[in-house]
Amino acid sequence: MSTILVVSGTGTEIGKTVVTAAVAAAARDRRVAVLKPAQTGLAPGEPGDAAEVARLAGSHVTAVELARFPEPLAPATAARRAGLAPVRPFEVAEAARKLATEHDLVLVEGAGGLLVRFDDEGSTLADAARLLSAPVLVVAPAGLGTLNATALTAEALRSRGLDCRGVVIGSMPAEPDLASRCNIEDLPVAAGAPLLGAVPAGAGALPGADFAAGAARWLAPELGGSWAPGRH
Repeated sequence: MSTILVVSGTGTEIGKTVVTAAVAAAARDRRVAVLKPAQTGLAPGEPGDAAEVARLAGSHVTAVELARFPEPLAPATAARRAGLAPVRPFEVAEAARKLATEHDLVLVEGAGGLLVRFDDEGSTLADAARLLSAPVLVVAPAGLGTLNATALTAEALRSRGLDCRGVVIGSMPAEPDLASRCNIEDLPVAAGAPLLGAVPAGAGALPGADFAAGAARWLAPELGGSWAPGRH
């Protein structure tokens, strides 16, 4: 039976795409699809986040993008300013379910944080996750300020009856500062869910083969890897 996992985050530019790619790479013995409901800030023809996941993770990944809006804004705002139809949660759910009929794992990567609006009615990635009854993997920064944002995201998930699968640090510094080191222990407390990995800073710049080879070391066994707190 196929698994659908929603990948969200506590904000933007925190490593959601590289974490999605790492999860996809760690599932290299499975048929994987990555679905990007709304890609913003790119012109037609430029490779988006879904294509980047496929580049990093390997040829077993199918990349799908539902909509693209040229300005680097929240999806609802970008769609409105472009005069284009927004993405609706039911469209995300329908696309994910269709992909699930042909793939073993479907990763739905959001844009920005969990409650960023998809449309002017206030629909969000959380609504799509609820339609899918899918767990949500939260991507968080390593350093100071991440505990509050992670706690708020986890609280938003719980208030909607959604399962927080765990937290992955999207960009772990090679030489973490005091806050980053302490957050290894404190993030699970803030989230009320396990810490399931830490992707090293700069991993997204690696060649695809090197990224795929390293992915399992960055993720916990629950995500197909061998990572454990203290090994980052």
